[in-house]
Amino acid sequence: MRLTPLLSLLLLILTSASGVAEDWPLWQRYAAAFMDGQVRVIDHDAADRTTSEGQAYAMFFALVADDRPRFDGLLRWTEKNLASGDLKTHTPAWLWGRGPGDRWGVLDANSAADADVWMAYTLLEAGKAWKEPRYTLLGKELAKRIAGQEVVQISGFGTALLPAPKGFQHHNSYRLNASYVPLQLLIRLAHEMPDGPWQEIAASVPLLIKESAPQGFAMDWIEVAANGQPTPSPVGSFEAIRVYLWAGLLDPSTPQAGAILKDLSGMAHYLHTNSLPPAKIRQDGAVEDAKGPVGFSAALLPYLSALGEKNLGTEQASRMRGEFNSQTGLYGKPAKYYDQNLALFALGAAERRYWFDSQGELKTSWNHD
Repeated sequence: MRLTPLLSLLLLILTSASGVAEDWPLWQRYAAAFMDGQVRVIDHDAADRTTSEGQAYAMFFALVADDRPRFDGLLRWTEKNLASGDLKTHTPAWLWGRGPGDRWGVLDANSAADADVWMAYTLLEAGKAWKEPRYTLLGKELAKRIAGQEVVQISGFGTALLPAPKGFQHHNSYRLNASYVPLQLLIRLAHEMPDGPWQEIAASVPLLIKESAPQGFAMDWIEVAANGQPTPSPVGSFEAIRVYLWAGLLDPSTPQAGAILKDLSGMAHYLHTNSLPPAKIRQDGAVEDAKGPVGFSAALLPYLSALGEKNLGTEQASRMRGEFNSQTGLYGKPAKYYDQNLALFALGAAERRYWFDSQGELKTSWNHD
């Protein structure tokens, strides 16, 4: 159990906060606070909008929780409202909300590749776990559409996943995002669909992360010229925090896992002299906003554990305990949508509710060999 060094402390947090139960209290509280009766995930701090990211993450958490009714509701709402009624033929629109004339609907039909990948992966794993062929079919068809619409070849760099079908290729450059390509998901997609581009995309992830973090701090975006020359964006913030999270969740025997963690070592060095992760940090470690939200502390727990930084993990876990709201059962006062998602990923893994093996296969506490 790779997360064992932090497990006892995290269980202490949960015991003192909400009680450790056979179900998943944080998931139940999240669903109550951020989902409606249609099983639509709502970001209350962004005009009650819904994103494909929110739906995809929630589908993953529902699978981890063996919560098939909510999984089916999330899938049904997503397919009907974001995918023109059919995920087999449409990638989901990334943004849905209140538009002109007070009408609710799709605000931007462009899809988000990270949400698409998480959704395809989760559907494939759900099909296996719940023995439901329809999920498997939807996952494969969605993965094929991602491969056809969101993948590019960049000379000198490799095969890459564009953040969306439109808007991220400009003449001789491509705008990429390292947080959009969790390596474990790509490895699994390559296993399930060997004829697709997934193995080639997975092979380019370590380079993408390395070039996105030239001083050991992940930046939000990176521009890659047509000849493969990379230029990272100046700041790492709400996008980049997930790069540390996905790296920390890798099985340690995954090829390149150690190299990826080494390339992201700047954040751990920073926390040796600073108690909180920064909300915004520049490539050289200069801080633009020193106080990251509680979700940032959550996201760093698997990363710090994977690095063997037990004391640093204890500090971040203690911060989380201090920001737990016993009345809502959520983290932060007030609780924010993004913070809870990061906490669900991190604490779900720490509690051993789920983990990924070296081949990217999802293992859950209720369904594993």
